[in-house]
Amino acid sequence: MQVIDDGRCFICGKDNPIGLKAEFVTDPHQRRAETRVRIPEVFQGWQGVTHGGIISALLDEICAQACMASGLQIVTSELRLRYREPVPTGSEITVIGQVTGERRRLVDVKGWVELDGRVMAEAEVTMFRVG
Repeated sequence: MQVIDDGRCFICGKDNPIGLKAEFVTDPHQRRAETRVRIPEVFQGWQGVTHGGIISALLDEICAQACMASGLQIVTSELRLRYREPVPTGSEITVIGQVTGERRRLVDVKGWVELDGRVMAEAEVTMFRVG
């Protein structure tokens, strides 16, 4: 399987007209990625609350970016999520991903969403190496 970036990713694609267009700061030595995004109201679930699927997608993407920062080509194998607090729409959140280990073709990553220093959601993700 070949992983091809065509610029249309919902989270980071510059060519996706309805995407979040997130930009990432990565550190290949720390195997870490970070982004700050503001979630518009069009991505709400309940009134004023960011839809959980958007939070899930952000955590999936930040964990992938943490892997790709060190040159790995990966796809998500498993994503385990814990929502701690609702994320208000319109708020600027920080999303962080950190590689925590490797097992053969699997890469373990932790991701979390912060708002004003509070962890709003967190994920444990297993990525599968494809390249």
